Amino acid sequence: MAGMDKQRMAGILFPVFSMRREGDLGIGDTTAVKQCLDWFAQHQVGFLQLLPINVTGADRSPYSAISSVALDPIYLDLEKIKGVEPAMLNKARASCGVARIAATVDYSTVWQVKLRVLRQAFKNNQNAKENASFGSFKKKHKSWLRHYCLYRWLIDEAGGLEDWSLWPEAFNSAGKAKRYEVRKKRKDRAEVLAAQDYYAWEQWHAFSQWESVRDHADKLGVKLMGDVPIGVSYASADVFFEPEWFHLDLFGGAPPETEFKADAFTTKWGQNWGVPVYRWDAIEKSDYRWWKRRIGELSSIFHQFRIDHILGFYRIYSFPWHPRRNPEFLPLSAEQAAKLTKGRLPSFSPREDDTMVHKAQNLLDGDKYIRAVVDAAGCAEVIGEDLGSVPDYVRPHLLELGVAGFKVCHWELDSRGIVIPVEEYPECSFACYSTHDMAPLKKLWEEARHDAQSGPDKRDAELKLKALSQFAGLPVQRRGKEYPAYSHKLKKAFLETLLSAGSRYAAIQINELVDSSVQINFPGTVGDQNWTYRVSWEFGSIPKTVQREMDKLQRLITKYDRGA
Repeated sequence: MAGMDKQRMAGILFPVFSMRREGDLGIGDTTAVKQCLDWFAQHQVGFLQLLPINVTGADRSPYSAISSVALDPIYLDLEKIKGVEPAMLNKARASCGVARIAATVDYSTVWQVKLRVLRQAFKNNQNAKENASFGSFKKKHKSWLRHYCLYRWLIDEAGGLEDWSLWPEAFNSAGKAKRYEVRKKRKDRAEVLAAQDYYAWEQWHAFSQWESVRDHADKLGVKLMGDVPIGVSYASADVFFEPEWFHLDLFGGAPPETEFKADAFTTKWGQNWGVPVYRWDAIEKSDYRWWKRRIGELSSIFHQFRIDHILGFYRIYSFPWHPRRNPEFLPLSAEQAAKLTKGRLPSFSPREDDTMVHKAQNLLDGDKYIRAVVDAAGCAEVIGEDLGSVPDYVRPHLLELGVAGFKVCHWELDSRGIVIPVEEYPECSFACYSTHDMAPLKKLWEEARHDAQSGPDKRDAELKLKALSQFAGLPVQRRGKEYPAYSHKLKKAFLETLLSAGSRYAAIQINELVDSSVQINFPGTVGDQNWTYRVSWEFGSIPKTVQREMDKLQRLITKYDRGA
């Protein structure tokens, strides 16, 4: 089973889009990832945790991919692509001038510039289709690549519209789309083939560059942790061409939680991610073909897989409406909403955990599905993001399977509300203070201090400060205003306790290392506040202040035997 490698490791979550290097085009790329790995290796950081790198839709969310396999070409290093001439790169850098120095990622500018260069390079390299390596790539990946390229071509035919349910009548289903393609080929076969071949060419370079990143990581002894989202976007090649694996009228998400308060809909109804719920009966009958392909295709890149929302393999909170209708349902009562959905309301699918029988059924389902994913991962380690409304049977089961579950330290409380000591964490676990959906450590502490003094949730804030202090062995104060401001001393106590945990994996976010309060994503919201965080420095010229923080981390990594 997964997780048989017992090495204690320390890692850092560092999204590719957050990286900078000299000469980049306003976003991190595969060469920046290599430079990051060099930096990690010098400081004994054992793994680089990434967010998903699949190709995304217009909202740029890594968790709403338009393909379960295809990689995002926005992370390509254009200098490594044949057909990209120096003059083209110079022009691209000039066009991205403001975006390159901006504090956040300007996706619109960056992608327009990169796309222009890539398309010109494809034209400059027309012999690519005769390249043996390109041909081998298309043959090896044909099980998903053909449909992906066709889907991207159809998006172009629809004027850039990603959502197939809004496409013209002529090609708004898989059958119609293939007949439409035949008709277009009769008019200009070469043009259609070239248009689709471009997308295959993009993927050839993306896989080639990421496999080169993997080779570099292997040489350094640093592991790459990939992230596999629980679902794919409704507007995806998978859902369009393989609808047999999905319930097209149910969308996965998460129930309302008190932790996330940035969005009124999330507070009232929960998170509606817009990912169709799986038809597990059909997937199981196919011997999990779709999931095996999804994991298998990425095994050439990643040493470790973080499975997003692994709770969804047991049962998943489901909405009977598409997220585009969320504003319509926001002001409604449950009774009013039910009138619009033929009596259906958001609930767990396929069943609630409301009886012992249902719990047992959900556990049996999760056992089958997760074992299939673990088998598909082969030698890669599997980590399960098991946060949220966690049924009592999940964590013992993940331990049985050797899948490391998450331990968000200040959430790990016993029945008396006392923080569980780190030495009691199971070896097969992943310890951290936060994820990309949460406030980083500095913001977490300072917001709790503020709220404990004057916020609406004073009691919750005081409990959070108490839990964090108990965990790090700091004095517990009687009132929120008595807690000290965040400092290097506090940070050292937090990191020391984290790295001393019994968990196999211990990780922080890059914004926590550099004492930033910027949060990477605010669940339930869409906008430029999400997925745009960039560090302020390049790998080639890391400031002394940042180097000192990394040196401090390295000393703790050595002290607690987590060296790479």
